[in-house]
Order: sequence, then structure tokens, then C-alpha cells
Amino acid sequence: MREPAKDKMRLEHILEAINRLQIHAGDLSKDELEKDVMRYYGIVKNIEIIGEAARMLSLEFKEQHPDTDWRIISNMRNFLVHEYYQVDSDIIWSVIHHEIVELKESVVQYLAENEESL
Repeated sequence: MREPAKDKMRLEHILEAINRLQIHAGDLSKDELEKDVMRYYGIVKNIEIIGEAARMLSLEFKEQHPDTDWRIISNMRNFLVHEYYQVDSDIIWSVIHHEIVELKESVVQYLAENEESL
């Protein structure tokens, strides 16, 4: 069962993983990303963490924040874990340079809203 009381912690996990992605991948070219295998898989792992934390958010929280497509985020995690042999570096590149930026803005906003409601 997903507990609303843990939503803040899950959002913090998402934000921490996003920050790690931005630190370790933000300045890399796509070619550098593909050549640095260990860094690449560290980046993939952080995207998995984001997806797992999103999956564990309470249904109540997800319904209150429908502007974020929680299902796609969770499905990305499932794809990376179960279809690892089909992962395309173009998708990873797009996630870390486009989708993550928007998600970070939303998560920061959600955490701020959470602080105000305490």
C-alpha cells in the first residue's frame, strides 16, 4: 500500500536523482555519454530510481497532480529494468536533457506546496 505520508520522501528521492543526473550528465556530449559505459549505467540507474519513486507515490498525490504523467515515468523505469537490451542512448539523452528539466520544476513546486501545508 502506498502511503501519502511517504510522498514527500519519494519526491525528495526523485529530486536527488535528478540532481545527480544533472551533475554527472549535464555537460556531457552524447558521444561522451555513449563512450563512458559506467557513467551511462549510473545515469540509467538514476532514471530507474526516479521511476520507482514515482510509482510509489500515493494514488491520492498522483490524482492531485495530474499535470505530471506519472505512468510514463513509472513505465520508463520498467522499460529500463526489463527491456534493458533495447535501451537506446537517444532516449536516455532526451530524458536527461529535456524531460528531467520539466520534471524537476514540477517536483520542486510539489515539495514547496508540501512545506506550506505543514
